[in-house]
Amino acid sequence: MSSTATATRTDDAQVDITPVDVTKVRRTNRMPGERPLGPARILAFIALAFMALLWLLPMLWAIVTSFKTETDAASGGLNLIGPNGVTTQAYEAILAEGNVYVWALNSLWTSAVITLITVSISALAAYAFSRLDFKGSRWIFLAVIASIIVPPQALIIPLYYQMLTFNMVDTYWGLILPQIVMAPIIFILKKFFDAVPVELEDAARVDGAGRLRVFFSVVLPLSRPILGAVSIFVFIQAWNNFLWPFLIINDTTLMTLPVGLQTVLSAYGVQYSQVMAQAVLAALPLVIVFLFYQRQIVKGVATTGFGGQ
Repeated sequence: MSSTATATRTDDAQVDITPVDVTKVRRTNRMPGERPLGPARILAFIALAFMALLWLLPMLWAIVTSFKTETDAASGGLNLIGPNGVTTQAYEAILAEGNVYVWALNSLWTSAVITLITVSISALAAYAFSRLDFKGSRWIFLAVIASIIVPPQALIIPLYYQMLTFNMVDTYWGLILPQIVMAPIIFILKKFFDAVPVELEDAARVDGAGRLRVFFSVVLPLSRPILGAVSIFVFIQAWNNFLWPFLIINDTTLMTLPVGLQTVLSAYGVQYSQVMAQAVLAALPLVIVFLFYQRQIVKGVATTGFGGQ
């Protein structure tokens, strides 16, 4: 009986062992749904690479010039290495003549404080505009959006007199407080909160959570990509801000890096290599931040944008 069963199983299990020509099997490394690399996409990549190169040329030129002698930098030309070779004299002169380390520390901690306060206030305001239906909320939000068209330079004199009245000139708080309100950040976060499903908040409120508990425990964890993106944007803007720190700070020990580097002047006129070295030193921290957090920036912008999608 066992032999009959074995024979039956052998007869039923017919396996097709026809040899397959592996040379005709199409191999591909594309992900499912990915379009093939056609001529149009190749041309698009070439165009994007060309535009990226044009965008990077000024930075490359600044780096190359900063490692030249003043004679080679002033002589002009398109050579990457001057006749006198590569030198670090420009960086040595800047580091020797100014309090670069103090200025960098001032920029770092003031930018961090501005980022923390700005993102916190903007997130709370954006959530209120998105979820709370209070009297005049629509008009207040329209006023916030309308403030975007007001140039910051138009507010310099009123802000300066305000800081002078509160004795905040030449203080860190006089430098920080006028920079903590940013209407575009409120708008971006508001559009993101509009896209968060209300059902998630309703479920938390059914369990007894209050409005603030829902905001901190439900909404904020879902908002990490956009919060990371706007935090980096605010930090970069605070770091690069020159006009307001230049006006409000006169004490050299309180200056930020962009302002402090401008005080490193030479008695021999414009020193091109030193100017480029200053630009490189001021931009280097931002380049490092972008290299470490570019994934968060791209993800935050790609998943939200200005449409809340």
